[in-house]
Amino acid sequence: MVLGPPLTYLEALVLGIVQGVFMFVPVSSTAHLVIAQHLLISGGSSLPPPESPEMILFDLFVHVGTLVSIAIVFHRSLWHLTTSTIAESLLFIRHPGKIGPYLKLVLLGLLTVLVTGVIGLAFREQFTHVFGTPQIVAITLAITGVLLWMTDRLGPRRLGLKDIGIRIAIIIGIAQALALMPGLSRSGLTIIAGLFAGLKRRWAAEYSFLVAIPTILAATLVQSRDVIGTVGIQAIGAGPMLVGFAAAALVGAVALKLVLVLLFRAQLKIFSFYLWALAALVALGFMDSLL
Repeated sequence: MVLGPPLTYLEALVLGIVQGVFMFVPVSSTAHLVIAQHLLISGGSSLPPPESPEMILFDLFVHVGTLVSIAIVFHRSLWHLTTSTIAESLLFIRHPGKIGPYLKLVLLGLLTVLVTGVIGLAFREQFTHVFGTPQIVAITLAITGVLLWMTDRLGPRRLGLKDIGIRIAIIIGIAQALALMPGLSRSGLTIIAGLFAGLKRRWAAEYSFLVAIPTILAATLVQSRDVIGTVGIQAIGAGPMLVGFAAAALVGAVALKLVLVLLFRAQLKIFSFYLWALAALVALGFMDSLL
């Protein structure tokens, strides 16, 4: 088997930035990462094709990089959640039957991930097929734009983290699974689902990004199993992999903070116009060679 040539540091930097920006901006990071790779190739780059094991491995690596972004932005919440969950777990061991609010939240988060995993594995082939159907991608992009517009028009939400129950956990898990289709943003769809379920904007965002951590890690482990045996890190090069990872982490932190500001101000409709324009380009066939 002949492996494709490794990425240059500049290409890794560009792709890491794209991943960092679009992982949290609610316009579908996967689709934009594929488009960016195709644009580099069409511009004369010797980059391996997006569907190659080498690039899949690189994509997984920069996805994990964006988990660092979440840790940076939500470090206080994560620390408080971790320490409180440990304390409540120890209390539960001593007094079975009494589940504290933070331990309950973690269990609900795991339920969300489980729902996503079950649906994702069951419909994996169908979701992958969408990549080859630009008309469906155009529809999903347009739908995401409409949903973002609608969330800005919602009245005050009433529910906080302590109000999250099995129903909301399952709803967000389903939304996260649907986001496996290109054109549907994971961050956008899970926040939208939380808002429509009644969560306040802050808590819809925090829950969305907290469940992203186990979700992305689990997805990375599953997909890595398929490609690690085919290629190793040396197929891309440790240096470019680290550059892409660092770029995704640092740029992702900035993008995440921006999205949170716009969410709290009910200004996510800004992204609706971009999504509708992109949907039109896809529908008219201008992006066929890039999807």
